[in-house]
Amino acid sequence: MALIRLGFGRQHFCLLKRRSSLLLKLTAVVFAVLLFCEFLIYYLVIFRCDWPEVKTPAHDSGQKTLKAMFLADTHLLGEVRGHWLDKLRREWQMERAFQTALWLLQPEVVFILGDIFDEGKWSSSQAWADDVERFQKIFRHPRHVQLKVVAGNHDIGFHYQMSTYKIKRFEKVFNPERLFSWKGMNFVLVNSVALEGDGCHICSEAEAELIEISHKLNCSREHFPLFRRSDANCSGEDAAPLEERAIPFKERYDVLSREASQQLLWWLRPRLILSGHTHSACEVLHGAGVPEISVPSFSWRNRNNPSFIMVI
Repeated sequence: MALIRLGFGRQHFCLLKRRSSLLLKLTAVVFAVLLFCEFLIYYLVIFRCDWPEVKTPAHDSGQKTLKAMFLADTHLLGEVRGHWLDKLRREWQMERAFQTALWLLQPEVVFILGDIFDEGKWSSSQAWADDVERFQKIFRHPRHVQLKVVAGNHDIGFHYQMSTYKIKRFEKVFNPERLFSWKGMNFVLVNSVALEGDGCHICSEAEAELIEISHKLNCSREHFPLFRRSDANCSGEDAAPLEERAIPFKERYDVLSREASQQLLWWLRPRLILSGHTHSACEVLHGAGVPEISVPSFSWRNRNNPSFIMVI
């Protein structure tokens, strides 16, 4: 009888050992999957990116080039619309993608083309402070990397929503320079929301600043795209879905007005225009062949394949 009990005990022990081994294997598999999907995947994808080769007289003469990275429409969720789980997930994705890109690509300057926040246009002082704190954590960067931010309609509101208070609140945090120059490259940071052309005091101040800068420079950047009828001529994996490309754009809402676009082209005579706002990529030519590139959204909440643009 004692032998029978001993045999039963050994079988029970072996069964527990097999279960423990299976549990350890499952735990290891889950850990490996999480490690790959939440950390390693960003390195594997962004490692395939590389700075474009530049063949210019300045490059051939040994003059240093500027490595700039452009992203747009991060739309950090606020306290009203943002479910905590959605907020946690999307911001983790953006943080890992951004930090990985900084480590692998080593840009010298990063531009974010508007709509930093999703609810900046109506957020309270406390909600604004909380959103800014989360932004600074997600997009933290070394001191030698410059971070330049352009205001978007979700940050300060559309023309009929924006106010001096909202603009000053934004500028207090991000201290946006209207004119930024580095290594011989000049950038104009435009508050395109203020280019309504109706003579409001905010609009008049923005136009006066642009006119002053126009006497000096020939490079421009926006938030709103310049006027175009639609995305019908856009293509590529980062372009808008086929069913959305032919939808006409609304002036002063989806794109700048025709008049404001012509003014910017005349005042600044840019060599390149980069814009955000539409959440999709597009490349168009304005006037005498001035290229504009719309930068797709950097948030997984706005598209399934967020991305950024590298310029050198």
